[in-house]
Amino acid sequence: MAQLRDQMIEDLRLRGYARRTCKHYVDCVRAFVGYHRRPPVEMGELEVREFLMHLAEVRHASAATRKMHVAGIKFLYDVTLRRPEVVAAIPWPKVAHGLPEILSGSEILRLLEGIDAVKYRAIVMTTYGCGLRISEVCSIKTEDIDSRRMVIRVDGKGGRERYVQLPERVLFLLRKYWVAERPKKPWLFPGEQPGCCVSAAAVRYHLAASAKKAELTKRVTPHALRHSFATHLLELGTDVRVIQMLLGHRSIRTTVRYTRVTNKLIASTKSPVDVLGTPAQRKIG
Repeated sequence: MAQLRDQMIEDLRLRGYARRTCKHYVDCVRAFVGYHRRPPVEMGELEVREFLMHLAEVRHASAATRKMHVAGIKFLYDVTLRRPEVVAAIPWPKVAHGLPEILSGSEILRLLEGIDAVKYRAIVMTTYGCGLRISEVCSIKTEDIDSRRMVIRVDGKGGRERYVQLPERVLFLLRKYWVAERPKKPWLFPGEQPGCCVSAAAVRYHLAASAKKAELTKRVTPHALRHSFATHLLELGTDVRVIQMLLGHRSIRTTVRYTRVTNKLIASTKSPVDVLGTPAQRKIG
């Protein structure tokens, strides 16, 4: 199994999968093998279905968890074992996408004001101000900041690099943080371990503490800041395709899920009935 695991990890990395995704996929395959106590090469579609039914009906795993296991097992048989027929008929679990938690502008301000440490205030400001994933903001290097062009180079999901805007307010706080702490290169936000960037767990801890201090009732996570960034841009009139590029989404459909159309936008949208009989009717014939 160790040799097969190493081969699967190599296949994942050759295709540019993130280290976190590699770990999840391998863990899912390990659970599959542990359930049957047989090598994957000796198993087929029936064993895969039995394991997935066990996840659903015995362990009551969420759809998202089951989808991750399907992804890992499909990769194993599709790519590493080159037996795609085993998983060709395995369906993807349907994951419900609820409305994301969105913070208002005033709540974002209260959140930032509640963070005493300038380092973590800078991290949260950068996360919201640039719409970054938690892994992206933690892995920013000092050389990624281009204050002349006012952009940040981001090592995105799946190894896809992109540039995002560097807001003046974010740059101001980053300079304040730099003067105060002089972080050791290469990381803009180094962690407690020498040579490592700050951990996502540390960011979440400070974010939760600040949310509690600000008496926010909403569930505040780094991803909620990203959702809020996208929604606020939409409310400010930014084209959804620009938002797609800033968020680093391959598909516009993913971006649409991130951008919730708020009551403010709905109420401000003019109905075509209001232009009937007016000069503006020329636009609709």
